[in-house]
Formats: sequence, C-alpha cells, structure tokens
Amino acid sequence: MSIMQKRWKVAFGIAGILALGTMVPMAVTAQSPSSTPAPAQEKKLKAGEKEAKKLLLLMDKDQNGMISKQEFMNFMEAEFDRLDADKSGQLDVSELTKAQIRTRSPIGR
Repeated sequence: MSIMQKRWKVAFGIAGILALGTMVPMAVTAQSPSSTPAPAQEKKLKAGEKEAKKLLLLMDKDQNGMISKQEFMNFMEAEFDRLDADKSGQLDVSELTKAQIRTRSPIGR
C-alpha cells in the first residue's frame, strides 16, 4: 500500500473515529447501566481501536505514544495539500472524487 493510500485511509479513519466518538455517548445513555455490549457492538469497537492504533503510528512523529495537536494538524495539513490539486486552498468535489479513485489498489494486487 502506498503512502498516499495510507494517508487517505487515515483521513477517513479519523473522520470515522470522530463520528464514532459522537455516537458512543448516545449509545451508552440509551443502554441501561446493567446491560453489556452486544457481540456485534464489541466487534465494531475493537475494529475502531485497531484503526486508531494505525492512526497513532502514522501521526505520532516523536513516537511518544500520543498524538499532539501539532502532530495532528501537521498530518491533516499535508493531507489537505495533497488533495488540493489546483492549489486553490479549497477542496472541491472533483478533487475529492479523484482522490478516492487514486486510493484503490490496481487489479491484481
């Protein structure tokens, strides 16, 4: 997997983790205090942890086991710059669409 593919996956992973972070509190409040997570929910949470660990490895430049705000911002800025093909300082639908196509592995790999 190329660095561009990894970065794109990480960008989507971050978005997914952030979305999951907003959904988990709602799910917790919807459950009674004595209930335990269903196996399907546990599986999803473990998958999210796996993706978060991948993000940590990609973004943690000083390798201290944590992502600082500066590390996060540097990573996201590099991703934005990579996606901004026309260097306009804004991402449009065509740039995002092209980026999605580039991240797919060629057939046979």
